[in-house]
Order: sequence, then structure tokens, then C-alpha cells
Amino acid sequence: MSLARGMEIGHVFQLGRKYAEALGLKVLNENGKLVTVTMGSYGIGVTRILAIIAELNNDDKGLIWPASVSPFDVHVVAAGRDQVAYDVAEQVAARLEDARLDVLYDDRPKVSPGVKFGDAELVGVPRVLVVGRGAAEGQVELWDRRTGERDALSVDEAIERLTR
Repeated sequence: MSLARGMEIGHVFQLGRKYAEALGLKVLNENGKLVTVTMGSYGIGVTRILAIIAELNNDDKGLIWPASVSPFDVHVVAAGRDQVAYDVAEQVAARLEDARLDVLYDDRPKVSPGVKFGDAELVGVPRVLVVGRGAAEGQVELWDRRTGERDALSVDEAIERLTR
């Protein structure tokens, strides 16, 4: 026998026949005789599953959703003060949505890039597309939240990589 940590994600309640008798729930048994059913309630807790995902998929800065359950496919962050960054970010977000990706678009104009990046880390979308300094030249940065890798790419390269 060994001792290990575990997490309860579901439960079973044996309800017996109390409610079945009150409701008159009967079925034919193997001999063709009407009998009262024995009831049970089985469930997996959605909030418990989310808590497990959060506990197992995070770093010291925030949550990192597994791609299979992330509420968004990509988080587009318009960074900087130049209008061109916002224009390019909006175009990129629209192209990604046209490609059937779920996009979270941070276009808050009076919020610093640092705050936006901090929020992106907390929200935990696994891929963050930063549209900032290089926007005028068609350059963006693709950030993998899990590995921390950041790649400078053209807009088209980034969209191609995200839509694979």
C-alpha cells in the first residue's frame, strides 16, 4: 500500500428505492415481474475539473490553459501607443476569426503594454499574439505561454502558424 495525493472529481450517491417508490418507478425484471428500480446519482463536477486544470497548468505568473480546453485559441494584444499597432491588431484578429479561431482581443487604448501582458498571463490563453513596435513593418510576436518562447514573425507567418 502506498500513500498518494488525489483529487475528487466526481461522486456517486446511492439513493436506494425511496424516490423510486414515491414516483412509482417500476421495470420488468428478468422474470417479467414489475419491480421498483434502485436509483443512483452519478456526477462529475465541472468546477472540480476546472480546479484540477488550474492546479496542474500554471506558473508563477498565472494560468496556462491546455489548448484543448482553453476558452480562446489566441489572445491578440495591441501593444504600444501608435494607432498602426491597433489597426494591424484589429485586422489580424479579424483574419484569425475568419479562419474560425476563437480570439480574445485586448484593444484597451489607455492601458500600458506591461499591464496587458500581465493580464494575458493571468487569463492563460496558451498563445498570445503581440502587435506592437514592428506593426508598421508587418511584424508581430507570437508568444507561447507554456514554454515562454517568443518568435518575431510576419503577420502572414503568424496567421499560418496559428491556423495549422
